[in-house]
Amino acid sequence: MAYQIKRFGYDGTIDADGHILEPADLWETYLEARYRDRALRIKIDDAGLEYLEIAGKPSRRTNKGALAIMGAMGEENLWPSPDRRYQDSMPFGACDPVQRLALMDQENLDYCLLYPTIGLLWECELTDPELSLAYVRAYNRWIADFCRNSGGRLVPIAQLTLLDPEGSARELERAVKDGCRGAWINPFNHNKTIHGNEAHDVLYAMCSNLNVPLAIHPTFTPHGAAEGIFNWPTHGRGPAEAIWLRSIVQQVFISFLSLGTLDRFPDLKLGILEAGCGWIGPLLDRLDAYADALNLLSKRSASQIFREQCFISGDPDETTAPYTIDHVGADCFMWATDYPHPDHPHTWVDALTNFVQPLKPTTRAKFLGENVKRIYGLTSVA
Repeated sequence: MAYQIKRFGYDGTIDADGHILEPADLWETYLEARYRDRALRIKIDDAGLEYLEIAGKPSRRTNKGALAIMGAMGEENLWPSPDRRYQDSMPFGACDPVQRLALMDQENLDYCLLYPTIGLLWECELTDPELSLAYVRAYNRWIADFCRNSGGRLVPIAQLTLLDPEGSARELERAVKDGCRGAWINPFNHNKTIHGNEAHDVLYAMCSNLNVPLAIHPTFTPHGAAEGIFNWPTHGRGPAEAIWLRSIVQQVFISFLSLGTLDRFPDLKLGILEAGCGWIGPLLDRLDAYADALNLLSKRSASQIFREQCFISGDPDETTAPYTIDHVGADCFMWATDYPHPDHPHTWVDALTNFVQPLKPTTRAKFLGENVKRIYGLTSVA
């Protein structure tokens, strides 16, 4: 794989959205003492299958052994089983920083930006702002420790919650001092206040003041695909849910444009992760055309705002995206493995090779790593 990347003239690549599998006792260990009786825990049901316990209650979504397949990239057998346990099913590098660095060396990766796994699952079921903020504080302390001795190659990204924008702003300031280089939020909130609303400005002001990129990352959501409009049969729901996650991310992104958030915070760097990247060109075209047709005058078009303040990660197996990157803005694109999650293939090296083949050398270098270095302020690895 190193030969494949190097022959394109760019030695180091950067994974803009890798994942870790948190240890089962993370929240019991890192939560402040007054919250530990309501820590996130993994427990066993009467059938011998694992489930996530959230605030002392069994999860309605993360149950029936699903946790144990979260580190199953490329595996054919994804059926949960009492014989398969989350803690015992972690692949190489998923919860050990030394192993992760060794894996990155094998794959010719300079850096990996790290996002959680259990952290993607719980917020859809927890409506308590205080406990939500406590959960993210605990995770942020742990991920900073996980990355601390990696020479900067493992890049911790802080988790935040829009249930408490003021508290998240304070937590971001603390987490950045502790080593976090960016932050992320999920694509919903229980207040049903769209992300670009001024109610969240205190957080965006802090991101701007600290020069910290903020990304939207898909998670479990409280609402399913076309909920309230169609009732999807269970056997056909999977593809609909996959596209629904992209759709809700798109709604969130549009709110930053239509509500003037990025005009209010011209230094804010906003990212879109794990939702593909090939769709961004047509979406910006439509937004620009809509604004022109209805004479919605603004200082900048959606396309201009995106080029100046936004970034998006693509999946290596996308086939149309490479042909739109230069047109939309080569400074805005990056790629990610999603390792070790089961919804992405283990053949990402070959797919990435095919992805970058048609790109110009300068665009290829930006896509493979230079854009991440610039946006997140990373320095060269010795």
